[in-house]
Amino acid sequence: MTAALSLGTYRVRAVSQAARTALAAGSPWVDTAPNYAHGRAHAELRPLLREYPTVRVATKAGFFTEEQGRTALADGVLTREEAAGRHSLERGFVRWQTERSLATLGRVDLVFVHNPEHDGQGLDRTALHGRVREAFTALEEFARTGRIGGYGVATWSGLTSGAFSVPELLTLAREAAGTAEHHFTGLQMPVSLIMDAPITQALNGGGPLVQAKDAGLITFGSAPLHGGALLDAMTPELVNLIRPGLSAAAAALLAAGSCPGLDVVLTSASTREHWDDAAKALAAPMTAQELRRVTDELASE
Repeated sequence: MTAALSLGTYRVRAVSQAARTALAAGSPWVDTAPNYAHGRAHAELRPLLREYPTVRVATKAGFFTEEQGRTALADGVLTREEAAGRHSLERGFVRWQTERSLATLGRVDLVFVHNPEHDGQGLDRTALHGRVREAFTALEEFARTGRIGGYGVATWSGLTSGAFSVPELLTLAREAAGTAEHHFTGLQMPVSLIMDAPITQALNGGGPLVQAKDAGLITFGSAPLHGGALLDAMTPELVNLIRPGLSAAAAALLAAGSCPGLDVVLTSASTREHWDDAAKALAAPMTAQELRRVTDELASE
């Protein structure tokens, strides 16, 4: 099966318009963050989430806008230096930011710790893992009382740079919970034909996506078009190798969405035409053999 096509709101200019299109088309998830759309994404989503009570909502904790930083400073949650950093995994801040997310969105199914490797710049792995554990501890409190469904990690480079691994994140979650019954339930990472290591690893039966699935986590693939940069590399020959007749965007999404172990692939398609184009392609997944042929071809170039 291919991953479920869902809305990701990073770099989406008109969040409410994109969300209305995606939710009307049946998107099972909406992925967002407090700092998206210059801090307006949550407020724009709230009325639509009321209209679609079954859609699942994922947001994040970590990054914040300059204005949100000033508010956190005024509330005594961050120091002036921390507020200037625009990213924090301090337990008190994660708690404060998640409270605000719940108040604005109305409900949250999953809170991702947002690019924890960013907070760890200049730190050794032990110190970084300590900060991740602190963030997990705050989110365990919300999950244990049923205020959020669970939490996870959304990373850009943490798993590929060696900052942490899926088994290490699971260990940190157990330590944060003080028990094996933790609420670490999701993993998000880039999956595309540009950042294709997760695809090739999963095709070979290993890597973070396989580890996450084996642990029962929900897996999300972000940036399947690599912020649009992948479209320039989608030659007619590559599109035909993936599936003849598709648009470049649909072919790229199909390749990412066919990655073994991937549950959700996030797209920022804002028109119904683009959404339906992608959904139609994903309805017929690539086989592992077909996908391997594509990755082998790209590796030989």
